[in-house]
Amino acid sequence: MLPDGWYLAHDVDDFLARAGKFLRSRPALHNTPLTDIEILRTGPSAGVVGAADAPVFGRLEAGGEVRAILYVTPRGRLGLTPLSTEQAHTLAAHLAGLGHTPAYVIADRDTAGAFAEAWHQHTGAAPTRFWRTHLYRLATLTPPRPRPEGRGRVAGRADRERVVRWCREFCVEVGEQFSLDLIDAGRWDESRFGDRHFTFWEAPDGTPVAMAAATSAVGGMVRVDPVYTPAHLRGRGYAGAVTVETSGAALTAGATDVVLFTDPENPTSNALYRRLGYVHVADFAGYRFGYAEYPGATPPFTA
Repeated sequence: MLPDGWYLAHDVDDFLARAGKFLRSRPALHNTPLTDIEILRTGPSAGVVGAADAPVFGRLEAGGEVRAILYVTPRGRLGLTPLSTEQAHTLAAHLAGLGHTPAYVIADRDTAGAFAEAWHQHTGAAPTRFWRTHLYRLATLTPPRPRPEGRGRVAGRADRERVVRWCREFCVEVGEQFSLDLIDAGRWDESRFGDRHFTFWEAPDGTPVAMAAATSAVGGMVRVDPVYTPAHLRGRGYAGAVTVETSGAALTAGATDVVLFTDPENPTSNALYRRLGYVHVADFAGYRFGYAEYPGATPPFTA
């Protein structure tokens, strides 16, 4: 146990037995930890204990209750649930003292910023913000009016080439280099899209014109990501239609929380999702660390 009630371990099953209720208590806000930890539980790193890059899981307890969690993935992502500024600074000091060197941190905006500042103070690793986003949660699903012609269709095996190509185009547009490298290396299943469930919106002639994906349900939560329309087909309502199709399918399958992230600098997409019934929940941020001034540390991962 670390001071101040932090417990660190490598056993994901034991961690979830103790912290799962806390994670499921706010599935929208905790959507990224829920999906990341499920991948760590079931993916290639599952069961890896003792290796230098084995996942690390932590929980903050007070009064017999879990108040926050952390996890560090084999690629160096530090994920955090909301912490106070004091808690973030205390945690940074503890992790630095134990020799941990996360490549980057992702959390709600205030927590990520507080931890990045504290990490810089304790290690000299200069933080660079590389990601910021709005989190939306579906309230009342509202189909677009007018609804574009066509229909939704679940993507199948025969659609793999198009799905991979469109995900690659999406990565190029948003600058998601790590996933782009995996796709180009033929390692689709290792990318963040490899376990998604894809849906197309088809024109009346059966031609796919837009695509959306959803994560598997974890703790009643499904995240819609990504939503993509090829550039030459935009402005016709296809993104809204396929988002409604995907969101509605998640609700029908029993999801209690359907969420998505949006680019704060894209007013068009933010306005669209609000029209479809999504409401703003929180802002998130990611900071990447440089270790030039931190003797003995390894360089950060690319993502």
